[in-house]
Amino acid sequence: MPLDALCLTAVAAELRRTLTGGKIDKIYQPARDQILLYIRGHGENVRLLLSAAPGHPRAHLTTLSRENPGTPPMFCMLLRKHLLGGRILSLEQPPMERILDFRLEVTDELGDRVGRRLVLEAMGRNANLVLLDGEGRILDCVRRVEGDLAAGRRQVLPGLFYRPPEPSGKPDLLSLDGEALRRALDNPTGREPDKLLLDTFSGLSPLTARELAFRAGSGGEGLALQIEKLAADVKAENFTPCLLVREGKPVDFSFQPILQYGPGTESHRQESFSALLDSFYEEREQSERVRQRGQDLVQAVRRACDRTRRKLANQERELAATGDRERRRELGDILTSSLHTMEKGMKTFRTVDYYDPECREVEIPLDPLLTPQQNAAKYYREYNKAKTAREVLTVQLEKGRRELEYLESVLENLRLAEGERDLQEIRQELTETGYLRRQSKARARGKKVSGRPMEFRSTAGKRITVGKNNSQNDLLTTKMAYKSDIWLHTQKIHGSHVILWLEGGEADLQSLTEAAQLAAWFSQGRESSRVPVDYTPVKYVKKPAGARPGMVVYTTYQTALVDPDPELAKRLRVN
Repeated sequence: MPLDALCLTAVAAELRRTLTGGKIDKIYQPARDQILLYIRGHGENVRLLLSAAPGHPRAHLTTLSRENPGTPPMFCMLLRKHLLGGRILSLEQPPMERILDFRLEVTDELGDRVGRRLVLEAMGRNANLVLLDGEGRILDCVRRVEGDLAAGRRQVLPGLFYRPPEPSGKPDLLSLDGEALRRALDNPTGREPDKLLLDTFSGLSPLTARELAFRAGSGGEGLALQIEKLAADVKAENFTPCLLVREGKPVDFSFQPILQYGPGTESHRQESFSALLDSFYEEREQSERVRQRGQDLVQAVRRACDRTRRKLANQERELAATGDRERRRELGDILTSSLHTMEKGMKTFRTVDYYDPECREVEIPLDPLLTPQQNAAKYYREYNKAKTAREVLTVQLEKGRRELEYLESVLENLRLAEGERDLQEIRQELTETGYLRRQSKARARGKKVSGRPMEFRSTAGKRITVGKNNSQNDLLTTKMAYKSDIWLHTQKIHGSHVILWLEGGEADLQSLTEAAQLAAWFSQGRESSRVPVDYTPVKYVKKPAGARPGMVVYTTYQTALVDPDPELAKRLRVN
């Protein structure tokens, strides 16, 4: 669900308890519409994420690592200038509006204490993050809006006084009680209760409206009682962060338990709204970043895959056409043994086929312009040509299959990419292997990017490292790992190289099982169960000469069948 006004009210209540009085130590802008504030206060350091992304605007504390650009964007630099060292005085939210207004006190260039405001408009496609001075004038914003003065649409531009979005004009259902609420719920046309709520009141999402209607049953009196109960819970800040899970995947969230669905959808209580939002948006946000920033890479690799598949299909047809090559040689032998009975100009020659166990006659097509000797030589040439073609095609097909396997592994790596650095590393790999054009010398002078593999720590304390792309897989397996360390990889499907570091000790069963589960999760088998994972000491893993990045062969291995576990990956991850 989108973060509706009620859910945002619950989030704001949680943030006030942690952030009020906190001091801003650091500011980063990991994405165009995301700001990360490092805040110190109440004996702990926290990170506040403010997202004005059109698909999922929100505010919450986060524990996830996000990659920052090498050069801070201009809006980030402006925030640092005005907010670093500032103290959060309060967090305000207009009633039933998707707006959070952070009120701060900062010290300006003259050493005077002045006010600043940072306003998050978490309003879907129109989401924005606006920095204001003490008088309410806009200093800048994530998304500048030209507006249309003639149509009465507001402008959001530096230098103008900030004007909040126009309210919907619908009443706030939490402010009504008694007779006023029952009049608002009067339903002479017989509309569905959830539709009535959405049409009548502001700040509700369809999920919340359906839940109120479900709990109320039938009749406007029951609906009024549910609204009064909800208003009392909001006033008392009695919220329950709940994650809705269907078939093992998070599908929605709410500020209260959701009862409207059947047993197919579970409502899991979370420890906080920040943990809820971090968990809900983590995977989809990462996938979206890869789609946006790595779309050119995905398209280039898919084009190369399609081209390679077409080439393989053509070569397989050509190989099938060489299947009658031995018959060509036999016909040449038959003609050679019968040259004395043949004449130039014959179009066919009928004789006994001594290769046939029953010695039946065979009719052999001839070229009338050629002599009998030339016709026999023609069949030998066709035999030799088909024989050579089969040998060449067999080699080319094997090479093409390895190329397709490599390209499919790159697509899997793109899915694992966690930021711009990972994408740049894959871009370098594709350039070095010839699938992307090399940049001009002026643009290619930058230092070669080298990303870091993912780090985990087993329950028993063993270090586990997982490569995110072929370059990191090569580095892990052939350069970093010791011969006695354990190498793991999914059997016959694409996935990351995983190293269980023994550091002179022995591999305990639990650490080995957890490393195998990580190998299964970071592979194409992540949606399956009982995934086969091969494991062996690194000394048995070799990289063939001239092999593509990430391609290895191994012997003397064992296989474990494990279930991929995303929760295990989150729990063991070392940030």
